[in-house]
Amino acid sequence: MDEDDSIDTVDNKAVNEEYKIWKKNAPFLYDVIITHALDWPTLTIQWFPDAETPPGKNYTVHRLLMGTHTSGAQQDYLQIAQVQIPNQVSGDDEDDDLEDDEDGDGMGREAYDDERGELGGYGRNPHPSRIQVVQRIPHKNEINRARYMPQNPDLIATKTTTGSIYIFDRTKHPSEPPAGKETVCKPDIELVGQAKEGFGMDWSPLKRGHILGASEDMTVCLWDINAYSRNNPQLEPLSVFRGHSSIVGDVSWNGIQENVFASVGDDKMLMIWDTRDLDRTRPTQSIQAHEKEILSVAFSPSSETLIVTGSSDNTVALWDTRNLSVKLHSFEMHQGEVLSLSWSPSHESIFASAGADRRINVWDLAAIGLEQSPDDAEDGPPELLFVHGGHTSRPSDIAWAPVGHGLGNGKKPAGLDMDWFMASCAEDNVVQVWKMGESVYAGERRVVEMEDLE
Repeated sequence: MDEDDSIDTVDNKAVNEEYKIWKKNAPFLYDVIITHALDWPTLTIQWFPDAETPPGKNYTVHRLLMGTHTSGAQQDYLQIAQVQIPNQVSGDDEDDDLEDDEDGDGMGREAYDDERGELGGYGRNPHPSRIQVVQRIPHKNEINRARYMPQNPDLIATKTTTGSIYIFDRTKHPSEPPAGKETVCKPDIELVGQAKEGFGMDWSPLKRGHILGASEDMTVCLWDINAYSRNNPQLEPLSVFRGHSSIVGDVSWNGIQENVFASVGDDKMLMIWDTRDLDRTRPTQSIQAHEKEILSVAFSPSSETLIVTGSSDNTVALWDTRNLSVKLHSFEMHQGEVLSLSWSPSHESIFASAGADRRINVWDLAAIGLEQSPDDAEDGPPELLFVHGGHTSRPSDIAWAPVGHGLGNGKKPAGLDMDWFMASCAEDNVVQVWKMGESVYAGERRVVEMEDLE
């Protein structure tokens, strides 16, 4: 055994020991955990905005958007999956009576079931809740990122390894490719104009059909799919932004100002752009935001000026675009580069960061500066609300459940808030759907208006 193999063995043992500790403590930290191992890893994950509660059932069916990464070993696919979420956590509601649950849908709080990969009571159900793929659309090579258009979730964009962005109308594709026929990738639209692959991609939440793509060719492109026609399925960009001097890692639209977006890159720069400006080589604002490469960026959906950046320097930085010369705050807890960021759509001061340290940290801006006891300080800064440690490999993507993700019948289940649910995927094929325990976020918490944070 060479030195590298020996180091890997030690690292694997440490990871396994950490996982055992996490699994033992999971019942005290979470209300629900659903773990599923896919045949191939997905680099991307997103909740669809719809949910359905079958009549007479104690669960709600949600949909997840995923991809595959087979490294050329097999056909890659754009995938849509279903997952059952319990409508309440048993043991937390005195009206919950498992003995009367004839169809086995009861959700009792038990220890984390490693074989089933579940916490939240599925152990009594003979048909455990697995993440089940219900539609597969053939794709050329792996999918770096997949996102549906906010104004029409049936239209799905994928960031490819070729530089193109593919647009699929999922309603025009069967649930499974036809048996016995050659599997061919047939996107409904192809967005061209970038020479190398990328990971950053973002649909405009305000302008229907407008989408940004970041690339290793140092550009950001803006397309408008409204220009599509059957005679013109290949679209050139509306605009090409050339401000970065290295790989562009990520892009993010401003959720309030429809013409404003941000980009970050390996040149350590955060750039703010206005699509109305004629000069596509100079951003309206820019700042060296970190000492190392910037991998992720996210505008707050509820503030037109607050934005966070994640870097290879292991930190997340908070900025106010009204004065980029001053960093508002540095979030320091990750022991590896920060790979992705996601703001909660339901709680304006909450966001999550995923790191190469296999951790997903949930942060609360409203807790910045709170006094701590020495014991609490050992666990992290006051703004660190929760640490998800259930992955044994690097997380590839994270996603919050959308606003209003409830039972689908106008009711909100007791003891369970869908707005605290997250989905995460990792390089070891594992997808997890989880909700931190209510005691974590429902304790004494001061309410801070976004204006005060700014």
